[in-house]
Amino acid sequence: MAGITVAVLLIPQGMAYALIAGLPPIYGLYAALTPQIVYAFLGTSRQLAVGPVAMDSLLVAAGLSALAIVDPSQYIQMAILLALLMGGIQFILGVLRMGFIVSFLSKPVISGFTSAAAIIIGLSQFKYLLGISLPQSNKLHVVFQSFINSEAPVHIPTLIIGTVSILLIIAVKKWNNKFPSALLAVALGIGWVYFNQLNEKGVAVVGLIPEGLPPFQVLSFEIETIKQLLPTALTLALVAFMEAISVAKAIEEKHKNYTIDPNQELIALGTANIVGSFFQSYPTTGGFSRTAVNDQAGAKTGMAALITSLIVGLTLLFFTHWFFYLPKAVLASIIVVAVVNLIDFKFAFRLYKNRRDEFVVLVLTFLLTLFIGITEGILLGVVLSLLLLVYRASKPHHAFLGRIGTTNYFKNIDRFSNEIVHRDDLIILRFDAQLFFGNIGYFKTLVNKAVEEKEQTIKGFIINARAINYIDITASEQLYELIASLQKKGIRVMVVGAIGPARDLILKSKIISILKKQNLFITSGDATDDFDGLCKKTPLQKKLSRQTNS
Repeated sequence: MAGITVAVLLIPQGMAYALIAGLPPIYGLYAALTPQIVYAFLGTSRQLAVGPVAMDSLLVAAGLSALAIVDPSQYIQMAILLALLMGGIQFILGVLRMGFIVSFLSKPVISGFTSAAAIIIGLSQFKYLLGISLPQSNKLHVVFQSFINSEAPVHIPTLIIGTVSILLIIAVKKWNNKFPSALLAVALGIGWVYFNQLNEKGVAVVGLIPEGLPPFQVLSFEIETIKQLLPTALTLALVAFMEAISVAKAIEEKHKNYTIDPNQELIALGTANIVGSFFQSYPTTGGFSRTAVNDQAGAKTGMAALITSLIVGLTLLFFTHWFFYLPKAVLASIIVVAVVNLIDFKFAFRLYKNRRDEFVVLVLTFLLTLFIGITEGILLGVVLSLLLLVYRASKPHHAFLGRIGTTNYFKNIDRFSNEIVHRDDLIILRFDAQLFFGNIGYFKTLVNKAVEEKEQTIKGFIINARAINYIDITASEQLYELIASLQKKGIRVMVVGAIGPARDLILKSKIISILKKQNLFITSGDATDDFDGLCKKTPLQKKLSRQTNS
């Protein structure tokens, strides 16, 4: 039943998404056939529904439109070649166990990109909803310019069909979300056009769809073509994997009888696209809506996907002529309703309230995708996200600590100003990140500034290294110089709480020659008491503070 339910949803969706990619509708059915058969045997998710999706279709259109291809048959071959290249990249990444790479696509980047892509996808369908001819573009300002400059009158019957279809799909979804609203719109649209002969009155229809299963075909291509398509293929590989793994993980949480393996997912999706490309499929991945429907309908294994493929195959063999009178406006309405859900306003507002820096990344990714390009938008979004990460790493959180009364608790002076004991002869700095070439300058600035403020009274400086898990060679050299300069001023430098990896680096570097082992402590309390001459370290404290993995 799950397989039948998904097939009912997939057949109209597949044809609609092929339109987004700039391909004849039949290629949406081809993409719905072979890839999910392959995934059913290789994938680790038992509910993931693989096939054509809106996002990948848009990326295909964006990548190929930049090549200015005139011949329609060449355009189709390029789209199929993209599936082969994308699948090859995913397969290689899976073999190299690089499933973690999707982590570089942060939530703000994905949200900004997805929202912008949804707007572009929706606007790209207006030419079918309005019944006018417009040039294909994936840039918002170009699309608006085309609308403004277009002198073609709106085709009223087409507009009515499209509007009614949108309202019908929305109404049916609100009434019963499990009911195949898209298929109902398709059936009514075909009947509307057929009985009123609207195709003869200017309503654009799908027309003749060739019957039969997709033939096996080995692609012929040139190296220069691969070079042109590689950036788009790489973007597709990452975005498609992100889509599939995110929805697969979400469904996995509801089922405790299997575990998603990201690397195997890359191999499965890659193989599905590679094999699919030999059977006329353009790029595919796991779809959000179809996977949810598959799960809700009770799918337990990949058998549901095989049944879906069987129904798609039977449709290709015997029933394609049924879609001759299908209005393209109905397919456009299916797309518009589907992509509206991709725009996530709530997440953007939540970021604006709580994470302004990440909100900026989201907005910039959104604007870059809208006005610069689809591929450029997500790639620049990733770069922005990484730059934010580098900026945070270069200026990480830190705190100057003080003892709470007579206890052995040491807390942030700024947060517990009234409770801590203020001292002019001792400074305790906690640095909450690894020390490396990118932030050692910032660390030195913090230390020197703090020392200057108490230069008349300071006698000791404690570095709380509990959060420092690594010290690279640049930081090690400069830390040595910093400690030496403080000691020349008569300031005793101590290190407390250094965890194993950082302690190993300190004890095996020249830092220990100037710091000395007696200045390594387990806690800030131990270091403070030793500094005040209240007590000396026990043998156990000495062992724990100096233990190294030698």
